[in-house]
Amino acid sequence: MKCATVAIIGRPSAGKSTLLNTICEMKVSITASTPQTTRNAIRGIYTDSRGQLIFTDTPGFHLSEKTLNKRLQETALRSLEESDAVLYILDSKRSAGEEELALVSHIAKLKTPVVCVINKADIIRDSEEEAVKAFLAEHLPDRPVLKASAKLDEGVDEILIELFKLAPEGELLYPPDAYTDQNLEFRISEIIREKAINLVTEEIPHAIYVTVEDIEHTEATNTIWVRAAIIVERDTQKGIVVGKGGANITKIRKGSEPEIRQIFAGKKLRLDLRVKAQDKWRNNSVVLDKILR
Repeated sequence: MKCATVAIIGRPSAGKSTLLNTICEMKVSITASTPQTTRNAIRGIYTDSRGQLIFTDTPGFHLSEKTLNKRLQETALRSLEESDAVLYILDSKRSAGEEELALVSHIAKLKTPVVCVINKADIIRDSEEEAVKAFLAEHLPDRPVLKASAKLDEGVDEILIELFKLAPEGELLYPPDAYTDQNLEFRISEIIREKAINLVTEEIPHAIYVTVEDIEHTEATNTIWVRAAIIVERDTQKGIVVGKGGANITKIRKGSEPEIRQIFAGKKLRLDLRVKAQDKWRNNSVVLDKILR
């Protein structure tokens, strides 16, 4: 039996979260068209007859001097040092730039085994594939290079085969049926955040975080009450998230309820959502300590 921890790293929108969800066959990490959706080191667990792989989906590696972005970069790099193997995801549709060079320089210094994956293989051109392979040959020679489409579940079995080759012998760290170690409040807050950021545009998705304020079980009616708040930075953003006549907040609530209801299988659900403004929270270390882990 084998067991290993695997850090998934790459630039924003490379497809890390989609790949993790595909491997685990469950919604573990939220996805959105907005870059830098992932803010925490989120674990997804895959188990089969060969053993167990504990994946950590890290925030997209992004160069920025903003407080929040620097914290996200620290989270991503810390995960590399703490894992048995690294899964380096490259977006085949984007040429290597300053961020990719900065990231690969960190990866090249690791003593940890690295598996490189050229993602979005379903839409790659030959010239794009050759460019990525040349980049990897220059900066990470002798590391295995695979192609995959996380979206279409292509090449995933080959990724698992390569990772199990690298995994050390060991007992399972989680039960065979586990697919994540996220606590209840975090899972709920991420579901709501995903629906919120997919509904708004421009800078607002990055100005949103969600806090679950209360979870209550009313036994008489077998009902779970979840009270949560969507936090933005300015009052003008509150109006956009709420929407005209409450249209947007209603869409967020209705979009979130089916996934939250799955968590509380067999129980009725009532989701109470509010929107609040907290000025400049992205530069507030107290808030960042609370929401980043």
